Amino acid sequence: MKIQIINGPNLNLLGKREPSVYGNKGFDEQLETLRTTFGQIDLQYFQSNVEGELINKLHEVGFSYDGIILNAGGYTHTSVAISDAIAAIQTPVIEVHISNIYARESYRHVSLTGKNCKGVLTGFGLDGYRLAIEGFLNG
Repeated sequence: MKIQIINGPNLNLLGKREPSVYGNKGFDEQLETLRTTFGQIDLQYFQSNVEGELINKLHEVGFSYDGIILNAGGYTHTSVAISDAIAAIQTPVIEVHISNIYARESYRHVSLTGKNCKGVLTGFGLDGYRLAIEGFLNG
C-alpha cells in the first residue's frame, strides 16, 4: 500500500507555531512514528506553502497511490482549485486537521475541500494522521 501525506501552508512550522493550538511536536517526529508503526506501508511526505505545488502533487500521485492524507491548512477554507483537484483524481483523499476547525474562528468552519474527500478528521492533533492511515487500512 502506498499513501501520500500532503501538508499545506505553515505546517512546516509544527512544533514552533502556536503550540497551544498545534502542540510542541514537529511533523518530522510524527512521520518517523507513523513509518515505524505502519512499516508495511510505503508512506511518502510532501509539504508546501504554495497552492499550485499542492495541486501538482495531488495530480502526480492521484492515479497511482492507494490513499492521500491531505491537510491543506488555510487553503481548506479558500481553495476551489484544490477542491477541484481532489475531485479530478482517482485516489481517495482523507482530509486531516490538527485542531478542531469547528472550535475556532467561524471562517474555519467551512471546508471547500472536504466534500470531495472520503472523510474528514478534525481535532485529534497529530494523531489524526494515524487515524487516517487506519481508515485506509480498514477500507
